[in-house]
Amino acid sequence: MHRITFFPLGNADCCRIDLECGKKILFDFAATRDPEDEDDLRCDLPKKLFDDLEENNRDYFDVVAFSHLDIDHFRGATEFFHLEHAKKYQNPDRIKMKVMWVPAALITEQSPDDDEARILQKEARHRFREGKGIRIFSRPERLRKWCEKNEIDLDDRFNLISNAGEVIPTFSLEKDKIEFFVHSPFAVRQDDNTVEDRNENSLVLQATFEIDGVQTRILLQADSTYEALAQIVDITKAKKNTSRLLWDIAKLPHHCSYLSIGPEKGKEKTEAVEQVDWLYSEQGQSGAIVVSTSKPIPVAGSAEDEDVQPPHCQAANYYKDIAKDLNGQFVVTMEHPTKREPKPLVIEIGDKKAILKKTVLSASITATSRSAPRAG
Repeated sequence: MHRITFFPLGNADCCRIDLECGKKILFDFAATRDPEDEDDLRCDLPKKLFDDLEENNRDYFDVVAFSHLDIDHFRGATEFFHLEHAKKYQNPDRIKMKVMWVPAALITEQSPDDDEARILQKEARHRFREGKGIRIFSRPERLRKWCEKNEIDLDDRFNLISNAGEVIPTFSLEKDKIEFFVHSPFAVRQDDNTVEDRNENSLVLQATFEIDGVQTRILLQADSTYEALAQIVDITKAKKNTSRLLWDIAKLPHHCSYLSIGPEKGKEKTEAVEQVDWLYSEQGQSGAIVVSTSKPIPVAGSAEDEDVQPPHCQAANYYKDIAKDLNGQFVVTMEHPTKREPKPLVIEIGDKKAILKKTVLSASITATSRSAPRAG
């Protein structure tokens, strides 16, 4: 059995994948909890991750992916992880990353405006220079120019690069019971834009799990905008490769923002652009689980509802309808299992596909809620 864990971090991302073979993969890292605030309901992410690694007698992740260089996807990473580019970031208490996954934009971005972002960028650049311990996503002309400036032969680094439309070669269904297909970033998008847009150039993958011949798929969508998702759909359809957009689990983009669905928030429900609506309504499978990595969804008309920042209740209403139509579930990390006491959200993946594991807090026991099997 495989297991996916989403952590209650407010409007921030961290997803851990525990494979049946024993490998551990981490997507993003955001230590958002304020240790000085006793009322902060966000979890202590470093402790949760460290305790799990200690229990499994390891001090490393096989892969740590940083979907893009926004703070809610890497906060505290430079304090938690062992970094190879400087000794001051190395001690026995730090957790190692066998391989980093980063979009090319993280390498090529000029002067990130955050100190921690600059440190993380230095680590990625160091590993790329060394030619090991990293995988870069997309090969824009900007990356070639950066390599030329830094006296690196890009052709010698092709084995470290995966492009949109490719399967990541270091995992396979045969060996690991998981396969990763790359949807974003696109090299052309980065080269066409004079300013690198982190959200549009973030890492978007479809992961396919397999147990006893049964396949379960998750879409990991980072902070994609509706424009980026529409482009992904258009290209995937043109390539006649729509199976790569099937999903049983959707990690929603950008903390349930309406801007990941369409251009207008809407009064009661956000209206999706055609491609995004097709992605969710036609590609979602029966019993699907929709995960919003966000604060609790605001009540319509409340002060929180007026906030320009996500989550937006209008977007949530769209996703709730999608989940209902699929006989599935819409789950919010800061509401699971309750708003008063959010806990890590665990999805188990086996021959019955995706099972959302729920904790009954009052009785301190664990129960499971199984999704309905996929039709067909």
